Amino acid sequence: MYSAQAAARDEIQQQVRAAKEVDVLAVRGLGLVGLNDSILRAHLVREAGDLRVRVLLLSPDAPALALRAAEIGESAEALASGVRLTEARLRELAGMCDIEVFRYGMLPTWRLIRADSTMFVGAFDAGWEGHESATYKLMETPSGPLFRGFRRMFEAIARGAERTV
Repeated sequence: MYSAQAAARDEIQQQVRAAKEVDVLAVRGLGLVGLNDSILRAHLVREAGDLRVRVLLLSPDAPALALRAAEIGESAEALASGVRLTEARLRELAGMCDIEVFRYGMLPTWRLIRADSTMFVGAFDAGWEGHESATYKLMETPSGPLFRGFRRMFEAIARGAERTV
């Protein structure tokens, strides 16, 4: 366990650099994948076919977005703009890696970064953003329910989400 995402940054980046598949579940994702100096962006650019990336972002049109914005003391307009900016920046990566971006509509609870068989999990709650949450490192094991459960949740959200990139 890490006290916050910043404490896990080096290990997250190391895992992503070596990964063949990366999944991200976030709200707006600017600090994870949207900005040039975000935690993951530089590690997603690879030869075509070397990396599969899926990013799930909260839909700017979902009622849950206004609730999440209120929880963190931000306007819904600003939060929605951040999601759209991240989508636009991820669209730029489309020729540099195999990337899919989706919009989901439910109230965000978990923040996930999966690099192959390693997952980093934090939580969203009223009053704090996901990167401020304690971050747990989960490894895939033959009988480990947490990794499997979070991966199953990610897949279910992706199936019900709208693909935008």
